[in-house]
Amino acid sequence: MNTPPLSAEQEALYRLIEDTREHVFVTGRAGTGKSTLLQHLAWNTSKQIAVCAPTGVAALNVEGQTIHSLFRLPIGLIAGSDLDQNDATRKILNAIDTLVIDEISMVNADLMDGIDRSLRQARGRRAEPFGGVQVIMFGDPYQLAPVPPRGDELRYVRDHYRSFWFFDAHVWAGEPTGDGLVDLGRFGAQLHVRELRDIHRQSDPGFKALLNAVRHGHVTADMAKILNDTGARTPPAATGDEPPIITLATRNDRVNAINRRHLDALPGRAQTAQAEINGDFGRGDAGHPADAELQLKVGAQVMFLRNDSQPFGETARWVNGTIGTVVRITGGTVRVEIDGREHDVEPAVWERFRYAYNPATRSLSREIVAEFTQFPLRLAWAVTIHKSQGKTYDRAVVDLGSGAFAPGQTYVALSRLTSLDGLYLSRPLRPSDVRVDPDVERFMRSARGAAS
Repeated sequence: MNTPPLSAEQEALYRLIEDTREHVFVTGRAGTGKSTLLQHLAWNTSKQIAVCAPTGVAALNVEGQTIHSLFRLPIGLIAGSDLDQNDATRKILNAIDTLVIDEISMVNADLMDGIDRSLRQARGRRAEPFGGVQVIMFGDPYQLAPVPPRGDELRYVRDHYRSFWFFDAHVWAGEPTGDGLVDLGRFGAQLHVRELRDIHRQSDPGFKALLNAVRHGHVTADMAKILNDTGARTPPAATGDEPPIITLATRNDRVNAINRRHLDALPGRAQTAQAEINGDFGRGDAGHPADAELQLKVGAQVMFLRNDSQPFGETARWVNGTIGTVVRITGGTVRVEIDGREHDVEPAVWERFRYAYNPATRSLSREIVAEFTQFPLRLAWAVTIHKSQGKTYDRAVVDLGSGAFAPGQTYVALSRLTSLDGLYLSRPLRPSDVRVDPDVERFMRSARGAAS
């Protein structure tokens, strides 16, 4: 597979990963090309790598495996529980040179230490962090956070960790875990933080500065006035040339209501495309890359859920996040109009992988264990801010409803836009909407200090 060429900044970071055994956390603002670098690494490295992510959908996006399934870790807090490893798991973990973890900001400190313990145990190298495996992590803690613990788990975390974030895991801090396996105070790992700085999504320096202020929670009254004055406009009505502007909202129920209202307002009966699911794709829609039952009508506004499968070098007809309008529905295709041109869209296949060890070649291989076939489309008059992660829009209505309920949520929404001119706000931004986790600020401040 050919991948897009790397920038000089990305190439230098790729060489650090490829030419050393350093543990590296690759981060950066929205639109700096973290996904491009990960894809290039996966397809061009000479090392035996395994790619994983904390959720099923995130794992599908990087053609990897979930962390829990790769390491056979128990769901919930791992703490000091015994780690059961069968022979197949041990062989897989022994074959890994480099472990790549995407969306690392969603991985909590306890799971990070579970990965470390699992690799030490399987490889019989208990005195080495991660059993000697190089760990490369991608993500932005300013955008996504781990699911917060509750009840007894919360009390355990407060007693054992500085925070629940991956960067406060004992394997990095060099603190003893109390499980008796190894004195991590002597054998803690060194984490190298590398922040991509060249933004490819936005070009206007003024808008970049505003987004950076929101990212760090340093929004002045003048900055807020610019955002609110710009966004305080009524979105233009849809025309033949311009589809309705997509709404980015905080809650699923709000998104579903907007999409249902627009779909019902279109004439005719909705047609349903039923996904074909082979193998285990998890329970419920949370583990599915697209709707299991996709309801469409002619005139529906849709968003593409993956890049065009055109060979690299040919002009892509759409990318993940492109907005279009359904103009015809037949048995096997959906015709979608994008910027005045019509394209026939066929069902796409998402493959769920599992790593396996090949004793003949002493190498890792990937096996397809499940397939999900559906049109790579989603109704897109509205989408949740969480599901807009990684997408790019020229125009959007940001609907924060009763308020942003998670740190980084407002930054994610605003940073999807290519320019300030495309911003529409359902209500003015409030100071409480701009939230930054203090542990993230503390960690990134220390990382930048170490790099300077």
